[in-house]
Amino acid sequence: MMLRIKRVPTVVSNYQKEDGNEGSRRGGGCGRNCLQNCCLQDACLPLYAFKKVDSIVSEKKGVGVFEYDKGEPPVAFLDSLLLGEWEDRVQRGLFRYDVTACETKVIPGKHGFIAQLNEGRHLKKRPTEFRVDKVLQPFDGNKFNFTKVGQEEVLFQFGASEDGEVQFFPDAPIDPENSPSMVAINVSPIEYGHVLLIPRVLDCLPQRIDSDSLMLAIYMAAEAGNPYFRLGYNSLGAFATINHLHFQAYYLAVPFPIEKAPTKEITTSDGGVKISELVNYPVRGLVFEGGNALLDLSNGVSDACICLQENNIPYNVLIADCGNRIFLLPQCYAEKQALGEVSPELLDTQVNPAVWEISGHMVLKRKKDYEEASEENAWRLLAEVSLSEERFQEVTALIFEAISYRSCVIGTDSENLLEDVNVEHQLVKEVNAINESSHQAMVTGNQDCLVLH
Repeated sequence: MMLRIKRVPTVVSNYQKEDGNEGSRRGGGCGRNCLQNCCLQDACLPLYAFKKVDSIVSEKKGVGVFEYDKGEPPVAFLDSLLLGEWEDRVQRGLFRYDVTACETKVIPGKHGFIAQLNEGRHLKKRPTEFRVDKVLQPFDGNKFNFTKVGQEEVLFQFGASEDGEVQFFPDAPIDPENSPSMVAINVSPIEYGHVLLIPRVLDCLPQRIDSDSLMLAIYMAAEAGNPYFRLGYNSLGAFATINHLHFQAYYLAVPFPIEKAPTKEITTSDGGVKISELVNYPVRGLVFEGGNALLDLSNGVSDACICLQENNIPYNVLIADCGNRIFLLPQCYAEKQALGEVSPELLDTQVNPAVWEISGHMVLKRKKDYEEASEENAWRLLAEVSLSEERFQEVTALIFEAISYRSCVIGTDSENLLEDVNVEHQLVKEVNAINESSHQAMVTGNQDCLVLH
């Protein structure tokens, strides 16, 4: 049995509006200046090569920045390069609407939810059926993916420096044999500077996090060096609309409510990563901070993400505080939606609560919802996203099992701990089996394919 929602994904590229098969069949110089073999010969794009470092330092509480030992970077990454190139694409008319003209307000209340009226974001969309019950799905080159975007939508290539120093090349060749990571505009932006980070774009990776891709995103957050520039990730089943590995990012000069939410510390890993639980926030989630080395933070969060992926649990990730603080948020809204468990009132808003909405930036598509926006309404929507307390604790146990297992296999814990983990693993498997049986019983009698309009 398979759960589906008839969804209309946001258009992130001007070429997404075309038929998904058309671009890949033209061959031999398609005329779109895309990122496929037909147009890559002799193609060049700017390249920002960052310095790989081992640690993040905090200049003040909650703000982590990379520690550079040798001078300033050759170009200001956020202000001059990313936002400067983004502004250039505005002048060239590549966006589908002017996001700076969208009304935005902070909703009165102690949490400070942010509401934006963005009526242009749901216009002229291409309908599709999006499967919500599989977090991991194979890449399908016949569907829209980021190799089909025009090179004019790409701002620059982004990768590690080969000589250990920050470098900038305004006109670097694209090497198909060494798939580059790229930063491209989102032509349907949520906010100023809205871009997509696409790791190893030519490798056509499906939407799934691993340690390397997460570390790349952390490097980008830290390179920006501004706490108001955040990166987000949506898994399949948690409102990712394209099954091609990518992160989103944008600049918004107010704190997100989730960043201000209180937390309760659970533990500190062997690698020095503090792991806490959100408190008094409508969506239950975990917060990972710090670490003895950048690899510790990246591995801790990526292990947790991989655990969720392998257990088919949709989730969202927010990378905040210049890469020093990462929020991990398992969610179940799409599943509830497919099962008919979300109220018509909430469905009518057409809000798909992905990482930005969960973080407290509510992108509203109807003027009525914007005018009537309240803290109570925002809380009610996000509460539907959250796992129950019981389910969240079960998922947290799975995550800690995965993190503990890494410690075991690299030899930092005793054999007794490994035995404890194996016992816990068996218990969790039994719990999951019970949950799966309950879930199957719940959906029995429904159609094989649930479609919501």
